[in-house]
Amino acid sequence: MNLRPRPDPLALADEDLMERVRDGDARAFEVVFERHADAAFSLAYRMCGRRAMAEDVVQEAFLSLWRSGARYDRTRGSVRSWVLGVVHNRAIDLFRRDTVRAGKDVSDDAAVERLQAPEGTEAEALRRDDATQVRGALQQLPDDQRQVIELAYFGGFTHTQIAEQLHLPAGTVKGRMRLGLTKLKLSLGDPSEAMS
Repeated sequence: MNLRPRPDPLALADEDLMERVRDGDARAFEVVFERHADAAFSLAYRMCGRRAMAEDVVQEAFLSLWRSGARYDRTRGSVRSWVLGVVHNRAIDLFRRDTVRAGKDVSDDAAVERLQAPEGTEAEALRRDDATQVRGALQQLPDDQRQVIELAYFGGFTHTQIAEQLHLPAGTVKGRMRLGLTKLKLSLGDPSEAMS
């Protein structure tokens, strides 16, 4: 019989917390929520543009995470990346449901476009086109470069935080970021980048 007390969840890494969540440990789930709720809300708000809708998305996402904690696979990325992926998918699902209720037919690409930029001015249309080009260019990057750029720009993490999450030296993160951003600029047609 093991009489040693279990470590305090606050002292555990996210991946270890997820093992406890899988076992139904509500306190471990609470710590995961506390660590990632702000980034989750930030992403949801950027996608939805409305506070109430973003709050609904985050609530649905974390409820889903609580129910499916066993689905987290540490070999596929950090807990933060997994959480943000679930939030992203929930935001798209919410938009699709609203669209269906309104009796409209919408494709996946249209759902993403509507979430990221409400219809409106010519400037908004140009911004949507730019966003589509950036998403396409991001998909062309190697996974390691895309991951650090997404964590920095969509997750709001610093180089140091990304290095800690990915268990990499900060210099490696900065190098991947610099190389990825250079490739993005070239892909998006910034010829001055080719000269530097």
